[in-house]
Amino acid sequence: MTTASDTAAHVVQEFWRLMATNNFPSVAAVLADDFVLEYPQSKERIRGAANFVQFNAQYPAHGPWVFTINRIVGNGQEAVSDVLVTDGVQHARAISFFTVERGKIVRMVEFWPEPYEPPFDRSQFVERIE
Repeated sequence: MTTASDTAAHVVQEFWRLMATNNFPSVAAVLADDFVLEYPQSKERIRGAANFVQFNAQYPAHGPWVFTINRIVGNGQEAVSDVLVTDGVQHARAISFFTVERGKIVRMVEFWPEPYEPPFDRSQFVERIE
């Protein structure tokens, strides 16, 4: 039985709250021991909560990381988040797909889309987002 506190969306919200502390070892509290993160764009995989913690602790940053949650949607076992990430110099957006089992994140697939200029003048159809 899934309770409100261990739904995927709730666990993902706690994941981002812990990430925002910049105390990356604390994030392991919501990761399964056999946690796997995949980055399809760079064709990389991180296996295990300990590797995820060290990866984030050693990632080059200009200041503390700030995570702004745009949206989290999910159900009992699956959730997706759209999060803005910055260290004050670097600015990025992460779209992350999570699988949660027994209140822990077991799998995450993450995309870091790059902004781009429109490929042709379509200003008559669209408005620009600033």
